[in-house]
Parts: sequence; C-alpha cells; structure tokens
Amino acid sequence: MTEEHQIIKVRYEKLSAIEKMGIKSYPNDFRPQDKAKYLKEIYKDMPPEELEKREAEFSLAGRVMSKREMGKIIFSHIQDETDKIQILIAKSELPEEDFNFFKKFIDIGDIIGVKGKLIKTKTGEITILVKFLKLLTKALRPLPEKYHGLRDTELRYRMRYLDLIMNQRVREIFRMRTQIIQYIRDYFISEGFLEVETPMMHPIVGGATAKPFVTYHNALDMNLYLRIAPELYLKRLLVGGFERVFELNRNFRNEGVSSKHNPEFTMLEFYEAYATYEDLMKRTEELFYGLALEIKGTPVITYQGNEIDLTPPWKRIEFLKALTELGGIPEEILNDREKLFNFAKEKGIELNLKDPRIGKWWTKLFEELVEPKLIQPTFVIKYPVEVSPLARRNDEDPRFADRFEFYMGGKEIANAFSELNDPRDQRKRFEEQLKLREIDEEIPPEIDEDFLRALEYGMPPCAGEGIGIDRVVMIFTDSPSIREIILFPHLRKKEDL
Repeated sequence: MTEEHQIIKVRYEKLSAIEKMGIKSYPNDFRPQDKAKYLKEIYKDMPPEELEKREAEFSLAGRVMSKREMGKIIFSHIQDETDKIQILIAKSELPEEDFNFFKKFIDIGDIIGVKGKLIKTKTGEITILVKFLKLLTKALRPLPEKYHGLRDTELRYRMRYLDLIMNQRVREIFRMRTQIIQYIRDYFISEGFLEVETPMMHPIVGGATAKPFVTYHNALDMNLYLRIAPELYLKRLLVGGFERVFELNRNFRNEGVSSKHNPEFTMLEFYEAYATYEDLMKRTEELFYGLALEIKGTPVITYQGNEIDLTPPWKRIEFLKALTELGGIPEEILNDREKLFNFAKEKGIELNLKDPRIGKWWTKLFEELVEPKLIQPTFVIKYPVEVSPLARRNDEDPRFADRFEFYMGGKEIANAFSELNDPRDQRKRFEEQLKLREIDEEIPPEIDEDFLRALEYGMPPCAGEGIGIDRVVMIFTDSPSIREIILFPHLRKKEDL
C-alpha cells in the first residue's frame, strides 16, 4: 500500500468515527458572512490592542491549508475563494470536545466553518480567534505536499480543481480572464452593439478555413458541424437590419494542439455597418488601450520578458513589406515560385508544391519568419485576395484585400476586413476556392447557398473582426501556453493518474 493509499484509508476511518459520534460529516447549514481577503485588507493597519477591544464576531468558511499544533493552541490557515487567513484554535476559548475534535479529526484539505473575533499575533498577522467551529466537508484524499506543491504541468491541467486549490496565481489568472471578457462585453454594449447568439451546430461548414468536428442529429437525420466561426450567421443579421452586432462564444476546430491552439476556443466576432477595416483599426486600438488601463492600470504590459505598449497609434505595415523587411525574403523572388520554394527549403519551411496560390505560400512564410518578431502591437494590412475569400477587394489594387491582422507578443490576436457584400464576386470566390479542396482539405466542401441568397437581398457596406480571447488572456496574464488560461484544456487520455 502506497503512502497516499494509507492516508486515504485513515481518512475514511476518521469519517466513519465522526459519523458514529452522531456528527454530520457533510452538513449544509453554515452560512459564512465574511471573506478572508477583505478582513485582512480592512484591519491590516489597526493596532493589535484596538483590534482586541472590538467585540465584533466574524464567520468564514474555507479549506484547511495548514495545521501547526503547539500544546494547548493550534495555528491553522483556511482558504476561501479570496485568500488565506490564519485561525487560532485555543483550548481556553473552545469547549474541550471541540478543541479535541479539531486536533484529532480535522485534516489539511477539510473544509470547515469558523466564528470568532479578530486578533493580531506577535508577528502582526491578522488571525481569527475561533469561538465556534464546524466540519463542513471531509476531504478523503490528501493535498500535495506543502513545499513541493503541484508542479507536474500535465497533472495541473488534468486535475485543474487541485491546481486551483494549490496555486493562487492560477486562481488569479481565471479571475482576470473573467474581468477581461466582462470589459470587452461592456465596451461593445456601450458602443451600441447588440450581443447575439448564433448556432453552434451548422448544417454546412463555413466562415473560415479549418477542419470541423462532425456530429449527427437523429431526429433530423443529418450531419451537423460544430462551428469553426460564426461569421456567416452574423452577416445574415446585418442583412436583416441589425447594424452593430457581436458574439462572444466558442468555436471548434479539429486541429492539433499546441501552446497556441486548443480544439475549442473563445472568440469575439463583431460586425459594424457603414464602417471599413480602417475604422476597426481605430476601434481595436481604443478597445485594447482601455482594457490595459482597466486590468493593469497602465497601457504598458509585460509578456514573456517584453514590455508591450498599447498606447495608440500602433504600427502599420503592409503584408508584402513585412515579408521582405522582417522576414528577410528578397523582394525579387516573391513571385518566383521556384526561387521562393528553394528559399523556404533553406529555412526549413515546407511549402505545398501542388497549391497554385502564391498567397498561401506567402502566408506560410509569414507565420514562420515574421509573426514571432511582432512583439509590439502591429497591424499588418493588405493581404492577398486569394487567402481572403470573404474580404472586400482594395479599390486601388484589386489583388489585395482591405484586411488587417493584429499582432502582439509574437502572436496573431485579431483578423478583420471590410466585408465583401457583392454576391457575384462572393460566389466566384467560393467556386474558385472549392476547386482547390483536393489539395487543401480545410477548405469548406460546399458552397453556402443560403448565405449567397442573403447577400442577394443586400448587405450594407460593413467591416467585421474576430479577436482570439484566449490569446488576449495569455498576453495580459503573461502565460506562455494557451493551456494555462483554459480551465479544462483538452489532453490525450491517460488511464492512471
């Protein structure tokens, strides 16, 4: 029997003994009135003698995180959702049976409720002098050892509940995630956008280039696809007369996992009638500048050792110039497939010879050679139309789209463009794209005829943008991996933990 199994056996025995004593082991009749963090903040500067004069009683509930016996007193820490706070179990302050119960039956990991007055110890630590205690939940498994903690990264992700118990930074990351999403939601509502919900299961694949997850609906007798993007449904709403809409929700892409990718992820998409991609650049600057001030109190944030200044205006660079100036690709070989292929090969970058789209090659080279260098907030503009099937053509140079991607911290954060609302051009692009499906399985396998029908009713000139919320949270929490900021990331099966 391992040490852990022996501890579990002893805890089950304690639970049985507690119940034989007529004590409820999992009651639900204690109502805490206070939180650890707020008590510590409110009373941290109060002199000990003044604190002891106060007769106010406080009640808290939390998990026992430490236990140190010193004869007739026991020091312990309990942890609620806000923080840890020290409690003092003194034989002189409690009925003897309660003191002995805590000493014998309460283990680290148990959840208890306590009531008592506040004092300060000789070291100045805010402490609850316990006058009443109650076992609320008996923990039957031990927490990780105090000093070694929970360091196995994979175990942390698989057992996030344990990770949250043991690591305060992890709890703070997810609190900040909620704050970021709330700020973004409030921003768009304050700007007159309507928050909407569109289908998560689509009858056909569309809105982006990615491999979908497939499911089957019994009653309808048809395959459905978990959405890879809400774009085409949100544009239908513009056709219907809503001029500013946004959606914050999940997308699903049946792709590999990495430090930047998870099969399901959170996206913000918003669409604005009578706006261009240039308008959205200004809006994006405004959104992120305000977000930084709200979350960090400063426009300068730190990500993986780099200071990132979100003060507008941000740098703008054309896509092809980024390839030559930052990617080091000689301008004269950009349109020479043979020389470009050899250049990529020398860099260890594999290009698909069967793909006739030079823009697809440029995009691959951009991801490898340019993207990691874009640390400060940067708009990359004027992408090739052949890799922008839903974007409006540029009036001066129709080879390129009125599109930008926003980068910071070496990551793509957002993608936006003036939307294509000419149904003739859109159909042609869908048809051209479909011809390439044999060499690119991520291209949607059929044309969304209903979307084209909607465009024929008339969609106002507009612009739309998608922002990867998970990557935003990564940057703002200085997290190197997407798995750090998703509560329950997807992992391969593992039988024994």
